Amino acid sequence: MPTKVTVNPGLITINDGSSFLVTASDGSIDENKAQGFFVRDTRLISYYEISLNRYQLVLLASSNITHHSAIYQFTNPQLPTVKNTLPSGSLLITIRRDIVEGMREDIDITNYHHEAVEFQLMLAIRSDFADIFDVKSQQILTRGETETTWNDSVLITKYRNEQFLRGIVTEPVGSTSKARYANGRLMFDVAIAAGETWHTCINFTALANGNVLKPQDTYAVHNTKAGKVSDEFLDNATKMRSSNAEIAGFYQQALIDMGALRIEVNDNGHKFWMPAAGIPWFVAVFGRDSIITSLQTMAVYHEFARGTLVRLAQLQATELDNWHDAQPGKMLHELRQDELTKLHKLPYNPYYGTVDTTILWIVTLAEAYRWNGDLAMLNECRSPFEKALNWIDKYGDFDGDGFVEYLTRSTHGLDNQGWKDSGDSMVYPDGKLVEAPIALCEVQGYVYDAWQKAALIYEVWGEKEQANKLRQKAQQLYQRFNDRFWMESEGFYCLGLDNKKQQIQSITSNTGQLLWSGIVPQERAKKIAERLFQQDMWCGWGVRTLSAKNPAYNPISYQRGSVWPHDNSIIAAGLKKYGYHEEANRIAEGIFAAASYFQAGRMPELFAGIERKNDNFPVPYPDANIPQAWAAGSIFLLIRTILGLEADASQSHLKVQPLLPEWLPDLELTNLSVGDATVALRFWREAEKTRWEVTQKKGDLQVYT
Repeated sequence: MPTKVTVNPGLITINDGSSFLVTASDGSIDENKAQGFFVRDTRLISYYEISLNRYQLVLLASSNITHHSAIYQFTNPQLPTVKNTLPSGSLLITIRRDIVEGMREDIDITNYHHEAVEFQLMLAIRSDFADIFDVKSQQILTRGETETTWNDSVLITKYRNEQFLRGIVTEPVGSTSKARYANGRLMFDVAIAAGETWHTCINFTALANGNVLKPQDTYAVHNTKAGKVSDEFLDNATKMRSSNAEIAGFYQQALIDMGALRIEVNDNGHKFWMPAAGIPWFVAVFGRDSIITSLQTMAVYHEFARGTLVRLAQLQATELDNWHDAQPGKMLHELRQDELTKLHKLPYNPYYGTVDTTILWIVTLAEAYRWNGDLAMLNECRSPFEKALNWIDKYGDFDGDGFVEYLTRSTHGLDNQGWKDSGDSMVYPDGKLVEAPIALCEVQGYVYDAWQKAALIYEVWGEKEQANKLRQKAQQLYQRFNDRFWMESEGFYCLGLDNKKQQIQSITSNTGQLLWSGIVPQERAKKIAERLFQQDMWCGWGVRTLSAKNPAYNPISYQRGSVWPHDNSIIAAGLKKYGYHEEANRIAEGIFAAASYFQAGRMPELFAGIERKNDNFPVPYPDANIPQAWAAGSIFLLIRTILGLEADASQSHLKVQPLLPEWLPDLELTNLSVGDATVALRFWREAEKTRWEVTQKKGDLQVYT
C-alpha cells in the first residue's frame, strides 16, 4: 500500500455551502494564519483556543467524519487544581463540530480518574470579521466598527462598515455549568465525579445583512438539509463497481466530494444544483470551474449542467462595465459577498474577467442536451445562448483579427483570463512574461467546438440556414487557426498569439486541450500525442502545464510546471476522440497512481510536476484546494474516457468504445442516465479485448459501439 500524502497537513476543514471552518489539527484557530470560521466570504471567528485551568490540552487524534463534521479528541496534561494535581491522561475530552448553516460545537469530558475532579474550562474566542481576500493575502485591515455584548448567557459580536453587516452569536446551551464571560473568554466551572461525563453545547449563529444562519442538529444528519442534499445526489448519481477496489474508492470519494461542493440554484420556483469551485477558498459561484466540472460529470449527474447553465444565465452581463470586465452576453468569472466587494473596493459582484466561460457555456448547453434530451431546456436557454454567440463575435474578438483574445480593462482585474490565470503563467520560450492581449490556442479550439455545437442546436430548432452559417464560420476558423498557430519546427501548436500577433512558441499543456475541441487535423494529432509524452512534458503522474525545458519551469509553482488533474482529464478525452486509446489510458493511470498516495484518494486541485520514480510520491502544492470540483470531476471524466461513453438522448442512443487497461480488468456502471432512461453496463477484459454487456435497462435506450 502506498505511503499516504496529506494535502495541507495540520489542518481540518469542513463546510456547508459557502460556510466553512479551517482549524489547526488541535481545533485551534490562529488569526495570523488562513484559518477561521467563514460565512459568506467573511471570517466570523478569527481566534479560538480551549484550555483547562489555562493549560493546553494534549491532542490524541482529529479528523473529518463528513464534509460538514469533524471530531477532535484530547486528554489532559498534568493539571494543578484547587484541591490537588490531576495526573496526565485522566480525562478524555471530545469536541465535535458540525456546520449546517451555522456551527454547533459539542464538548464532552469524561473523568477516568479514581476520584471527582474540578477545574475551569476556558474558551478564548475572538472575531476580526476580516474579508476573505485579506485573510488569503495575510494583510488584515479593520475598516469598520465592532461591538460585543454579553447578556443572559449569550455572547453577541457585531461588525458594521456602512451598509455591510456581519455578526456571530455564541450561545452555550445544555450544560449543568453556567457559562461566564470575561477577558475575551467563555468560562465554565466544571465538576465531574469519577466515571462520569460532563457535556456542553455551543451554538454559533451567523448574522449576514439581515440573514440569520442558525446551526442545525446534525446528529440526525439525514433529516438535515445538508443530509437530504447529499442523499439526493448520491441516490441519483451513476454508481461504479470494480474488482480494482482502489479505483472504485477514488470514484466514490469523488462523489462524496462533489456532494459537499454543491450550491443551490433557484429559477422560477424550480430548484437546481451547481458545483462550487473548491474548499475552502472557492466555495462560491465560479464560471469556468463550474462549467468544466459540469462537462466532466455529464455521465455521472447531468443535472449539474442544468443548474450551472441556469445560474450563469441569470448573471449574464447586460452592459459594458470596465470595472467588472463585463460586456453584453458575457458569462461571469466569480461572484463574491465579501466586505471589499460589497463596498465596491473589489469587482466581484460579479466579476467577468474570463475569456473562456462564455464559449464553454455554449458547449455545455449542447452537451447537456445530448445527455438529457430536454428540448424545453434548450428553448429556455435560447436568449442567453444567442447573446453568448454574439459576445464571441463582437467582444471576444475585439480587434477583428479572427481570434478571441483577452485584456482586462478593470483596475483590479485579472491580467490572465484563461484557465491558467495566475499572473506569471504566460511565458515565452525564454521564460519572460507575456503581456496581454493574448489569443490562447485552446480558446480558439473552444470557439470552433462551440460554433459546431451551436449549429447542431439550431438544427434542433429547424433553422438550417443559421446552422450552415455557423459551420462555415467554424471551418474558416479551423483553417485560419491551423495556419497561424502551428509550429512546424516543433510539431506542436504555440501557446497563443501575443499583443504583436506573434506566436508565443512555448510548449505547454494548452495544446493538449485542442484535441478535445476537435480543431486539430488528424495528421497533426499524432505529433501532439507523441510530444505530450516526451520527458519534458510527461512527468509520470501526468502532463505538466509547462515544459521542463522552459527557463520559467518550476514543478512546485502554480501553473508553470505543475500537474492539474482537470487539465489532464481533458487532454485524455481529446486523445480518445482522435483514437489514441492507449495514450488516454496512460494519462488515467498516472492520475490514478497519484490519487493512490493522497489521503482517501482525494484529488487535490494540483500537485507538483516532479518526475515519478519508484521511490518517490506526488508532492501536493501548498494551499491547494481539497476537495476541488474539477479535480474530483477528473476522476469521472477519465472513467468515461476509458469507456468511450457518448450520449444522444434525443435519439435514445448511447455509444460505448471501451478499452480497459490491465490495471482495470473490469468495471460496472449502474444508474447511468440518458434522457429518461437508465442503464447498467458491465465491462471486462478477455485477453487484450474489452467486452461489455447491458445488465439492466429502464426506458428506451439503444446501446451500441
